[in-house]
Amino acid sequence: MNNQQTNNSQQRNNGQQADKTQQTDKTQQVDKTQQADKTQQAGKTQYNERNISMVMDMYELTMSNGYFNNGNQDTLVAFDVFYRNNPDNAGFSIFAGLEQVVEYIQNLHFSEEDVEYLRTRNLFTEEFLEYLLHFRFRGDIYAMPEGTIMYPNEPVMTVVAPLIDAQLIETAVLLQINHQSLIATKTNRIVRAANGKPVSDFGARRAHNVDAAVYGARAAYIGGAVGTATVLAGQMFHIPISGTMAHSWVMSFENEYEAFKAYAESYPDATVLLVDTYDVLHSGVPNAIRVAGEILEPMGKRLKGIRLDSGDLAYLSKEARKLLDEAGLRDCIIVASNSLDEYTISSLNRQEALIDSYGVGEKLITSSTTPVFGAVYKLAAVEKDGKFIPKIKISETAEKITNPGIKEVYRVYDKEGKAVADYLTVKGEEIDTTAPVRYVDPIHYWKNRSFVDCTFKPLQKQIFQNGELVYKLPSLDEIRNYVRNQLENEIWKEEQRFENSHTHYLDMSPAMFELKMGLLHEK
Repeated sequence: MNNQQTNNSQQRNNGQQADKTQQTDKTQQVDKTQQADKTQQAGKTQYNERNISMVMDMYELTMSNGYFNNGNQDTLVAFDVFYRNNPDNAGFSIFAGLEQVVEYIQNLHFSEEDVEYLRTRNLFTEEFLEYLLHFRFRGDIYAMPEGTIMYPNEPVMTVVAPLIDAQLIETAVLLQINHQSLIATKTNRIVRAANGKPVSDFGARRAHNVDAAVYGARAAYIGGAVGTATVLAGQMFHIPISGTMAHSWVMSFENEYEAFKAYAESYPDATVLLVDTYDVLHSGVPNAIRVAGEILEPMGKRLKGIRLDSGDLAYLSKEARKLLDEAGLRDCIIVASNSLDEYTISSLNRQEALIDSYGVGEKLITSSTTPVFGAVYKLAAVEKDGKFIPKIKISETAEKITNPGIKEVYRVYDKEGKAVADYLTVKGEEIDTTAPVRYVDPIHYWKNRSFVDCTFKPLQKQIFQNGELVYKLPSLDEIRNYVRNQLENEIWKEEQRFENSHTHYLDMSPAMFELKMGLLHEK
């Protein structure tokens, strides 16, 4: 065999070996993905074994029993989910919790035990209880995609279903949307205050219960947190998890240096040391530097970071940074925690604190400054003789007057792709964009105004049809990226201010406005 043949043979062998290696890598990657999916499903199965169908207010059952006894159970109705005010007087909110609404509706059923319990209340007819044993949701649901930037008084979800079906899901729909929308919105404020520095959810132990911790971590990730300390949330939703040590680790050793040394030996690739157990600048940071030099560097490793959890964070971060830099640890990050929110982080920014990452707990997971979101579920229309009759709720409080009928909501974009308003129309109404599109400002309704050179995007998608899921739920990362893309490219920066944010207007088509005024004048 000549040299050329030998080279060709070697090249073929090398190519075959490379192909085998590449195929092995691909197989291993597939195996890892499949294992991750199995782990995620195991977490969800473990957590969702309970039947939460009975998470509903009692009046949903008493009304449903009444509808059934009156023969109205199959009357079609439309309900809207909307909210009236943004938390923290913000310019917008983030729609979250849709996936859990879907899970609830898909699993909604009443067991023998549920029905037996209801029988002991001595309120319901046997015919109605028998009906519940075979109940499954039969309606249509339309909703904004999860992660949509939303505004007050517009329908983020519309349920068109038989009367009992629509009534029984009210509480579950609201609690999922209220909680996760609140936490996603709060987290996003904190993330924006951090100006690109990572924010992690540290809130589980201060959450209102287990569900609030787990689904709060999910919502926080949607809002922009880079990860969570809550392990079950990581398992269930593929959220990155992180965690280092508590003060108890340091206190359990004879001294701080021994505690840091033991930790570095256990986790040389991810050593982040909590330096405020005793004295940050005279003990904690010096001992961290010593461990970096004596333990990690001989192993070819670097000290990843230190964490400050108390004291004057701005001052301590600056002084700690000096000590670290002087020791040649410029790549060592400073993590801060301790009752942070968007206001304290903004204050730290103004003080030019040298903090690289934030762990945010109680004020994120409870949205402590505004702990209630306030979405409501209101009847909008009732079918009669094959036609939906609009319904309106009137109140002495103007903001509690509802928008009647089955509606469509659009986002209106200018030529630069910025969202200038949202637009409410009667269902099925045509929008002619070849000419200026007239709208009514509900506040300044006497003014003649039009959208010019704008595009209109419908915001709701159909989620259920006749009780069957017809919508492909996005992944959590897709939802998170959707939020980021809207805020970076579509939503005005003026709406994203923490104080005196610009108002995003919800305008009406003339037909929608006339429908509402007509019903008000009839009452």
